[in-house]
Amino acid sequence: MSKLKRFLSGMGFIKLLIYGFFLLFLIIPLLSVFLVAFTNEPINVFGSLISLEQMQTTIEQFKNATLDNFKSIFSYGHYFQGLLNSLKLSLIVSLWVLVICIPIAYGIARTKMPFKKTISGLVTIPLVIPTFISAYAFIIMFGRSGWVTYIYQQLGGEGMLIDPYSMTGIAIVQIFFFFPYALWPMVAAFKVSDVSLEEASRNMGAKSWLTFITVTFPLVIPGMLSTALVIFAVSFSDFGTPIILAPSDLNLIVVDAYREIAGFFNWGGAAILTVIMIAVAGVIYWLQNYLLKGRDYGTLSGKPKKIKLIENKALTVPLAIFSGFVVIIPLLAMGTIFLQSIATTWGKDPLPSGYTLEHYKTIFTSSLGNIQNSLVLAGGALVLSVIIAIFVSYFVVRHRSITLDFMTTVPLIVPGIALGIALIQTFNTAPLQLTGTALILIIAYTIRRLPYMVRSTVGTMKSIKQDIEEAAVNLGASTLTAAVTVVGPLMLPGIAAGSILVFVTVIKETSISILMAPAEWAPMSLAIFQNVLRAEYYSAAAMSVILVIMVLLLQALANKLSGGNKS
Repeated sequence: MSKLKRFLSGMGFIKLLIYGFFLLFLIIPLLSVFLVAFTNEPINVFGSLISLEQMQTTIEQFKNATLDNFKSIFSYGHYFQGLLNSLKLSLIVSLWVLVICIPIAYGIARTKMPFKKTISGLVTIPLVIPTFISAYAFIIMFGRSGWVTYIYQQLGGEGMLIDPYSMTGIAIVQIFFFFPYALWPMVAAFKVSDVSLEEASRNMGAKSWLTFITVTFPLVIPGMLSTALVIFAVSFSDFGTPIILAPSDLNLIVVDAYREIAGFFNWGGAAILTVIMIAVAGVIYWLQNYLLKGRDYGTLSGKPKKIKLIENKALTVPLAIFSGFVVIIPLLAMGTIFLQSIATTWGKDPLPSGYTLEHYKTIFTSSLGNIQNSLVLAGGALVLSVIIAIFVSYFVVRHRSITLDFMTTVPLIVPGIALGIALIQTFNTAPLQLTGTALILIIAYTIRRLPYMVRSTVGTMKSIKQDIEEAAVNLGASTLTAAVTVVGPLMLPGIAAGSILVFVTVIKETSISILMAPAEWAPMSLAIFQNVLRAEYYSAAAMSVILVIMVLLLQALANKLSGGNKS
């Protein structure tokens, strides 16, 4: 009994609570949504555990289980077409991102191209702009009344230069706002590849372009494949861009899943689409790990030489022009949103007819609650993430808890819309009827962004020597007390860096907010989305600017903290 008492009063009990959290809010919802795909109606898992009557109802549901939903995916129907379109879109985006990133990454890593520092700074801008805002910006730019369309028509063109409400429009937005995810890994790949092999090639008489194709490029292929899979996964699970731009006749799996649950309450249809999204994301994640696991892509060439940056203007100037064109598109998009936010009216002319700050005044009067909701919800998710991540990192590092490490990785392969549907279906009925509450929204945010916090705190935890903690235990402190009072304060740098990242990503979270947030707890992202749907474009633009400014400030704070940690 004494051992059991110590277990329940110490770290063992904390570990049990964490396992319970993941079981309750991650494993059971994912399992439930898989079962719903067979029954075509929600299953009350928790009610079945405490009520014999509910258990009998659940058994009856399974008696009518069917494979029709699974068959529909593999038949040439609506769902199958949505899956094909999503896979096609993701493939197009990942390939074009690679094409765009190769010259920019090479220019940053290997040349002295003009404005390299400026370009390096600007390429991070797309990362802080929520995708549905970038999609909205493209409507203002390339729509029927867009300023780009106006210029195009003045130059003799007919119609629109680019139709934003199309597969092409969605792909272009994703390409120009997702490319930084692939750029920096490719910059690193170009920097670490062995330059002595290139020098040997040139010494043997090969031209620079031939050396690049036959020596430099093959060395970075492994990194390219890995980043291509990342872009594929990000594009496949992106909800913000398609929900704004996808026309009704273009089926994409994330939009179809949202419409099935939010518009038609088709539980079976939403469930099977959720299962397929998770399966595709899981395969991509497995492929990425397979490509990297146990493989060393280094080259055996002795002591590495310092990279001599290329100064040839015939190469560096075109690279700078191309890089500038790529980074200017997101800047123009954000600038367009800003102009819309201060415009009195803006029709087909290239600039607004007048300027005003009334839209911002409206936001801070009628929509101040949405800003407060975003801060409260992000703060709640942050507190919960910090508490869980501290103990998870402790168990992963000190106790080698592989299971907990795996559980914190699972949310990385579950698209946001899929997690939202799973939670809605699981907690839609008594005894745990949490759907439509702020609590389930905070929990959803926490699960979605917890991997970021855990990765940050695990890294810090590994740097803390165990003998510090053991000294506290030898002086009479319990393991839990030592972890909280000794290890906890030492983890503050990792907690600070992870906290900003969690807060930033929750503030701009789209899929969970749009799907799960009740009206009284609507965050900024949901309010912007609703304003766009209601054609209240000026208010949507003003709130978008406020949201991006908040994210930029938080991102700057994160960079300052991480810079301080390095020093």
